[in-house]
Amino acid sequence: MRLELHDVAIGDGPRAALPRLSAVADRWVPGFVAVETENAPTLASLVAGGRMRPETGRVTIDGRADDAAIRASFALVDTPTVAEPFAALTVVQVAREELALAGLRADKDSARLLLEEIGLDEHERTRLSALPTELRVRLLCELAVLRPEVRGLVVTTPERHGGDVAAWLSVVHDMVGRDYTVLTITGFAALATIESLPTPEFAPAGTDGVPETDTAPPSSPDDTAVATTPDTSVESDQP
Repeated sequence: MRLELHDVAIGDGPRAALPRLSAVADRWVPGFVAVETENAPTLASLVAGGRMRPETGRVTIDGRADDAAIRASFALVDTPTVAEPFAALTVVQVAREELALAGLRADKDSARLLLEEIGLDEHERTRLSALPTELRVRLLCELAVLRPEVRGLVVTTPERHGGDVAAWLSVVHDMVGRDYTVLTITGFAALATIESLPTPEFAPAGTDGVPETDTAPPSSPDDTAVATTPDTSVESDQP
């Protein structure tokens, strides 16, 4: 499943709410978009996830413009004001909420079993605000893909919670290695770190009859789809 942002923008010029950007996230190819300022990451996530139409440009899934298909297939992960759990909730409370949204049993025992499966059982009483960033990303990604229709993730600015970029990036890579399409909205400093790190080979040889070398190439030379935008100020209200 291939998600592409084609010169999308909201507004124009240096005061644009969302400066023009392009990116690709594909099967076995993690995508990254660097944007700055308070509101732009949320806007970029909403546009990429099919929840908001850009004023210019377009977003496609497998080459076609289909906002409904994008919304059904892609979950927004930790997007401020949109898909960000309350910081005061405990890990087990967040798990129970997401289990219910996925139409699954949401009692404490079911939540605890899930946390044990993803290696977070010892943090069940930890407040989300105190959870290390890589564990936060792990938790929210694993909860998002509980919904059976979800095959892709739009992860929003995990670096805002602090911690080691390489640590939460390993979670993104793990999700890609499990055949989820992942686009991460991040900042320029985090993107510079990502670009300095090696990118794993994700596709197993012979997967679906296609060897690793037949994977569609990303738009950047490092097997990682990367797009950046100028650092501009944003004065529009959050959506």
